[in-house]
Amino acid sequence: MKITTNWLKEHLETKLNENQIIDKLTDVGLEVEGVDSQSGELDEFIIAKILKAEKHPDADRLRVCDVDIGSDNPVKVVCGAPNAKEGLLTIYAPPGAVVPKSQMKLVVSKIRGVTSYGMLCSESELNLSNESDGITELSSKKYEKKIGENYFPKSNVNVIDISITPNRADCLGVRGIARDLATAGSGTLKKLKTEKLVQKNKQKVGIKIIKEKNQGCTSFGSCLITGVKNTESPDWLKKKIISLGQKPISAIVDITNYVMIDLNRPLHAYDADKIDKGIIIRNSKKGEKFKALDEKDYNLEDGMCVITDASGVLGLGGIIGGTRSGTELDTKNVLIESAYFNPRSIRKTSKILNIDTDAKFRFERGIDPLSIEQGLQRAAELIKKICGGEISKFDIQKIENVKNCFVKFDIQLFEKITGFKIDQKEMIKILTNLGFEIKKQKKLLLLTVPTWRPDILQEVDIVEELVRIKGYDQIKMIEPEKLRNKDTLNKTQKLFHFLQRAIASKGYLEAITWSFTDSKINQLFIESNKEIKIVNPISADLNVLRSSIFSNLIINIIKNLGRGFKDLSIFEIGPTFFGSKPGQQQTVVSGLRTGKLSRQSWTEQGRLVDVFDIKRDVIQSLVEAGYNKDKFYIDDETPSYYHPGKSGRIFLNKGKEKVVAFFGDIHPNILKKLDIKVEALVGFEIFLDNIKQPKKSLKDQKTQYKYSDFQKSERDFAFVLDKNFKVQELIETISNVDKELIKSVKVFDVYEGTNIPEGKKSIALNVIIQSLEKTLTEDDLNKINQLIISAVESKTGAKIRS
Repeated sequence: MKITTNWLKEHLETKLNENQIIDKLTDVGLEVEGVDSQSGELDEFIIAKILKAEKHPDADRLRVCDVDIGSDNPVKVVCGAPNAKEGLLTIYAPPGAVVPKSQMKLVVSKIRGVTSYGMLCSESELNLSNESDGITELSSKKYEKKIGENYFPKSNVNVIDISITPNRADCLGVRGIARDLATAGSGTLKKLKTEKLVQKNKQKVGIKIIKEKNQGCTSFGSCLITGVKNTESPDWLKKKIISLGQKPISAIVDITNYVMIDLNRPLHAYDADKIDKGIIIRNSKKGEKFKALDEKDYNLEDGMCVITDASGVLGLGGIIGGTRSGTELDTKNVLIESAYFNPRSIRKTSKILNIDTDAKFRFERGIDPLSIEQGLQRAAELIKKICGGEISKFDIQKIENVKNCFVKFDIQLFEKITGFKIDQKEMIKILTNLGFEIKKQKKLLLLTVPTWRPDILQEVDIVEELVRIKGYDQIKMIEPEKLRNKDTLNKTQKLFHFLQRAIASKGYLEAITWSFTDSKINQLFIESNKEIKIVNPISADLNVLRSSIFSNLIINIIKNLGRGFKDLSIFEIGPTFFGSKPGQQQTVVSGLRTGKLSRQSWTEQGRLVDVFDIKRDVIQSLVEAGYNKDKFYIDDETPSYYHPGKSGRIFLNKGKEKVVAFFGDIHPNILKKLDIKVEALVGFEIFLDNIKQPKKSLKDQKTQYKYSDFQKSERDFAFVLDKNFKVQELIETISNVDKELIKSVKVFDVYEGTNIPEGKKSIALNVIIQSLEKTLTEDDLNKINQLIISAVESKTGAKIRS
């Protein structure tokens, strides 16, 4: 919203200067975005006279003009206007001037061999009107003695640009802004002066609002003014219109724009002689068309509020008028419309048709429904004064009565919310000045909300009005207490972030992807879950909620392989979905690895990542989170998207309550279907919702590090056992023989073949034995060796290999 202080002072009696007004506007919540000077680009347009106009030697339609610009020597200008003739007073723009309409900067140029110094301007180029057929013709009586002077009077008036929030539609008029400033103590709001109109005849143009579902117009006021002489606007009106960045068109149109800006009351003017058998306000029908004042043709949908006559659509109610009934300079009879349109209807229609106008901007935010007569009164006064004519009585048609909004305001609520007090008398004064009607009732104020404030609906809105007028600086700053009695995060949240860091510490890069994915890839990981389609996906390849994070990670693996990256380790932590209802989702940490380890190392030979690398990453992360590795139970039952025999699942204990993780090679068939050309792709999934929360915190679960000062001993064992026997059970059997002495058990060889019976395999293990209390003797070692052999043979059926 742009205003000038001079215009503001027509409504506000104040002693404040411009800077003080700007500060006060921001204080009451009307933030000033900028202040622009009116002078500048228009300073160089000069009143000039054509002394001589000759035909261009090389162009039939061009003339070479000698132009008097008030200096000693005339300037030569090449002009193509048909009305460029000797003795014509017009407007000259020198080189360096910027043409308002095109924003083109003029330079000295040669036109068909003749040098032209500047240009002679049309009214259209100067944004004075739409007239573009010839250069501007000025009155000789008025301008003969002003040759050489600036056509646009220099002004030191600044334009204040205010950011109006959507709830403050009342401040889209100068008077609404003045009301706020007056209430805040910046002056006194002047009373609106109205002249008594002579209104003898009835309004003869029939008006009818059709009562139908979703009718966008509830009130339609009109006034017929006959015998007008539409003309150019007087200077005072032109200056006001130009000052706010608009261009004068004609007196009638400029008056409607002036009233809209001044009082926040949009109006529309019709040429009454172009209206066919009266006006009907109704809902549009699909396929109807009309040409609007912006020279565009619009195809309408069902249910748009249209102003029509017997011949069709005249305009879109509250948005834009049509060219068929628009006023011209030869208009003799004008019908002024002042109506109320439903904000929702305006917003919906303008969005569908992509139309943005000043009227639409105001109606969609909600104007004062009781300002209809006020708008007609002000417009009729000005048209009578400037254009003459006879004014009819006002005709206001309604299909709904305006309902007042009432608020019961508890006076004590203000202090509870803001922390400071306002005297009751001051409260009443502020609210009265803002337009509220007030009745006192004990500790309550019964408020009737002014019709120009549709945003005020409840008590907190009243608190906001009072505090912004009194001043936000009255609210005391209170520092928050810095004491923290309990942790901000709960145990689940802590585990979430801990595992996030634990996986990242192992060289994985975190990916953040959508919770939805491509259904074609999701099908590879969906297992028995139901596919959850998205009704309105953001793109065709993101059309389902993901059943596994692998579906998105594998897309990123493919992209990065295509960019030349060979060794990749990525992970993501987030939700996967097994149903469309609330709660049918789980939080999972998933990771994928491909490529080689130590690819370019001179100290060790490179090798492909394998299932044991991914297994180590998962187990180490769980151990770091505080879970006991010795209690883990691992078997080889995994989903179908893992490679059978090269994958496993992990339980936190042998009770096998819930699977906490899967790990292993991604099935080769999936790599083939997706055309992923890698030798190995391994992955893991850790299910946070299945991890039983320990009683102790992560910090308290850390065990004390113990080390031995005594020598360790290593012993190797080879056992022959059933081919299908799980090596993990063999390791656990040996470890449980003596947990104090046996420090580690590692498999270093698996053999099947010669000298091994069919259906059997040989497992070779290295066992490290060490005491915290003494150096072990040969007898001690032999004893532990025998215990290991007997325990394995009795519990697994294995035989020591000789």
